[in-house]
Amino acid sequence: MEKYIGKSVYSGIATGRIKILRKEVHNVVRSHIGDISSEKKRFEAAKQKAILQLKELHEKAVKEVGESSAAIFEIHQMMLEDMDYLDSIYNMIENQKVNAEYAVAVTGENFSSIFAMMDDEYMKERAADVKDVSERLINILDNSYNQEFLLEEPTIIVAEDLAPSETVQLDKEKVVAFVTVHGSINSHTAILARMMSIPALVNTRMEIKEEWNGLQAVVDGNSGEFIIEPTKDKQEEAAVQVERELKQKTLLQELKVKESVTVDGTKVNIYSNIGSLSDIGNVLRNDAEGIGLFRSEFIYLGRNTYPTEEEQFQIYKKAAEIMGGKPVVIRTLDIGADKQVDYFNMDKEDNPAMGYRAIRICLDRKEIFITQLRALFRASSFGNIAIMFPMIISVEEVIEIKSIVAKVKEELQIQGIKIGKVELGIMIETPAAVMISDLLAQEVDFFSIGTNDLTQYTLAIDRQNQKLDGFYNPHHLAVLRMIELVVQNAHKNGIWVGICGELGADMELTEQFLRMGIDELSVAPPFVLKLREKVRALNLKA
Repeated sequence: MEKYIGKSVYSGIATGRIKILRKEVHNVVRSHIGDISSEKKRFEAAKQKAILQLKELHEKAVKEVGESSAAIFEIHQMMLEDMDYLDSIYNMIENQKVNAEYAVAVTGENFSSIFAMMDDEYMKERAADVKDVSERLINILDNSYNQEFLLEEPTIIVAEDLAPSETVQLDKEKVVAFVTVHGSINSHTAILARMMSIPALVNTRMEIKEEWNGLQAVVDGNSGEFIIEPTKDKQEEAAVQVERELKQKTLLQELKVKESVTVDGTKVNIYSNIGSLSDIGNVLRNDAEGIGLFRSEFIYLGRNTYPTEEEQFQIYKKAAEIMGGKPVVIRTLDIGADKQVDYFNMDKEDNPAMGYRAIRICLDRKEIFITQLRALFRASSFGNIAIMFPMIISVEEVIEIKSIVAKVKEELQIQGIKIGKVELGIMIETPAAVMISDLLAQEVDFFSIGTNDLTQYTLAIDRQNQKLDGFYNPHHLAVLRMIELVVQNAHKNGIWVGICGELGADMELTEQFLRMGIDELSVAPPFVLKLREKVRALNLKA
């Protein structure tokens, strides 16, 4: 028996036979070409084929994991239209008269190295994306394809690393878990694994051995253990746990339509986080009581022009209608930081997480903001829409927002457009907002605490930097005290407060959050019923 420890990105336990995924190593040879025009056309054909493949992957991912998690494939498509990347390839073909494969390989390596050397962790993640896109192009150019597994039994995929495209293509009916040597708990691949409900370990300290192929193994996403050729006792123990989890999933289905209320009668609203209309099916399937975070920025991604007012209106209207009167909290545009959009023509920043982003863009480029607000208020008469504004740091910002909102509402009313009753809220994700939450609470109808950003800003730790995983502690007393202070100030001023960050799904903190007085928890759809089960088992008076 061999045992290795990795970082769990999705809990649960799985047993199966190991299948090692080895990426094909491309020994790209530099060749002199005589017909530059033909070689450029060959590359262009490969690029178009790659875009088609990525569109198909995006469609598959949308169906399986929702629009927000599938957005990585739109980003990959955008990379294939990036002029810096393309110019480098075309220049090498023209000036050095080299084959397209070589030009792509060198360009990919150069760009990947540039990203990897950046201080910002989001930009470092782009290094893997550039490699993924470049490998796809090379595969097409030399007519080679990544190996495909015909799986006939429960299988545990073991690899040095998995690209998002490889993760999405896993056969969910047969792949019961995956284990990788590299990768961070906040990588795109890890996020996809969580959305696909696949037990997975990343950053596992091991050296993959070919003789593992076909051996029985156990992946324990609860303890982070990867056990090869487990003892009979361990196999039996794992089988019991797997059976228990299957029964648990069946029991969770029985919680549908039941209230999220503790034994002593404390009610909490359990909502879902989504990125598009296509995610709403998953919200309804998991019986969420509303949508606590609709990330509207995904409407702006994967396109070359700003979405029109009418386009946005139709999306918000459908969301409100489909939810049938249940709350739909829509966050206004939150780009910048880890979500860049080329047609916004924003300057490169050394530290985008603390730069020109979110509400700062909206208050600076008011025409974009007003277009979105008009669409939101037009849609508000078709359901129960609330609007919240991200990255707030001052009362003055809120007052300016409310002034713009008032003008938008007045213009719509003059035009004879019906407007529903809309709550206005803000996200609490900066220490500044926490410390003046008593003043902010006097200006809005609700708070939604974005614990992901609040934690990294409070601890001064980039949560995507895997070197700092040992220091990153979302349970840090400072973070919990900040959340409690926000709740106290919200309730003193008669407004409700929720959590829409990842801590909302952290079952270790559920009881503490309810004791603080949190009114709402918004989580990814797969966690709704698990969280409801946790809530219904609590007795806050005990």
